[in-house]
Amino acid sequence: MASTIQVLPQSVTPTMDSVYSDQLGFFSLDSNVPGLSKVILDKLNMKDYGEYRAALEGKKNGTGFSSLKEMFQKMEDTFKFCTACKKLPAHLSPPKSLKRCIKCLNVYYCSKDCQKSDWPIHKTFCKNLRLIAMDRLVEWLVSTGDLPFQTEEWTLCASEVRSWDDWLSMQGDLSPRLDAILLGKNMSDLWTNAGRQRPESRDLRESLWRVCSEFFSKPLTLGLGIKIFKLDPYSHPLTIHLVGAANSETLGARTTDMDELSHMFPGHQGLEVVMVGPEVVEGPILRPPLRAFGPRGRVYISGYKGLYHQFWEEVVEKEAAAKPDLVVGFHPGFHATQSLGEGWLPTLLLLRDFNIPAMFTLFNESEFELSLQIMLELEMHIRTSGPNPFRSLKPEQVQSCPNKPAVYCNAHYICFQGLLEREEEEEEQENTEEELASVG
Repeated sequence: MASTIQVLPQSVTPTMDSVYSDQLGFFSLDSNVPGLSKVILDKLNMKDYGEYRAALEGKKNGTGFSSLKEMFQKMEDTFKFCTACKKLPAHLSPPKSLKRCIKCLNVYYCSKDCQKSDWPIHKTFCKNLRLIAMDRLVEWLVSTGDLPFQTEEWTLCASEVRSWDDWLSMQGDLSPRLDAILLGKNMSDLWTNAGRQRPESRDLRESLWRVCSEFFSKPLTLGLGIKIFKLDPYSHPLTIHLVGAANSETLGARTTDMDELSHMFPGHQGLEVVMVGPEVVEGPILRPPLRAFGPRGRVYISGYKGLYHQFWEEVVEKEAAAKPDLVVGFHPGFHATQSLGEGWLPTLLLLRDFNIPAMFTLFNESEFELSLQIMLELEMHIRTSGPNPFRSLKPEQVQSCPNKPAVYCNAHYICFQGLLEREEEEEEQENTEEELASVG
């Protein structure tokens, strides 16, 4: 292996506007502001993610609430803080309830003065925050199995599908599939228990599509990486390692979640997606990675709980699992950690020094630039980067600062492989050999 960089310059530090995953698997927020983190489990009176998943699946035994209404209320409580002064209800003296913006139903204020002072900023984001609040509830239908809707076989080859418009052109009329969900029992139960008025059918159809776009963005992004690195799934089976797999990929994951890849590459020789990360949770995907070829024309999903460099040393190097043709990381978040040493640095160096084709996705332009800066400091060879044509269309609230431009899953990507200096040396050597040959 090439010489490694032991200490990475502290070029970036986390901010309240950054989007990253904490060690527990949910999006982390400022320590005094609730959000999708350990705070959620405390608010829901749950001990671990097993109880949280059981709740999403409608199983009451062992959970900290007795009804869907209580679940939705407690989940909403985790987003309650004053948008202007950042105070929690418990921090107000005397304690009192927060009032919600009646337009977006997403932000709260502890007083009329706070709401008035925040309005000049909030009015710019209010409309989009309404969509975020709606999608946050509609996303529950993924856990019930209503979403995503069933997709059609591709009528275009993978090289011809360059955007969502191309993909949608092969799906036909979505109305029957979306209307079936709108008229379903789970949709009715959702708005009966959510504590807010049911939106118009048109708005709900658009929300259903946005939530589905986030689901399908993942396999389509993996397919984009296959195309960028010119891997051929028809000549031999491919193994993809999903490094840093978080709770969002594995909580409630199904073994069919990546089947869109088979639509993308019909008749392929076999694809395996191995989800690796310390946040991988129990479920259908937590099964042994393949050491030999998988089933032809099928996508096999497996999982490993642990850091990637540990997985490499304990499983891959011992030939208990196939080496990857491609490594992908959805929102690794290493730009927001004060030190890479114990987490991402060993993995980044492993990918670089073993010359493994890799692709990371980022939430927004800021995260993209900071991550790119770190990778350049590590002397990685950046093959290509830019906006992802298959980014999620579902807007996400930026942590504890709702009055910020929304971010989108898989919005940008960075493809890299090997050590930059090594590539330059090889190019120089090739040029020298060509010159010597011409002289001879």
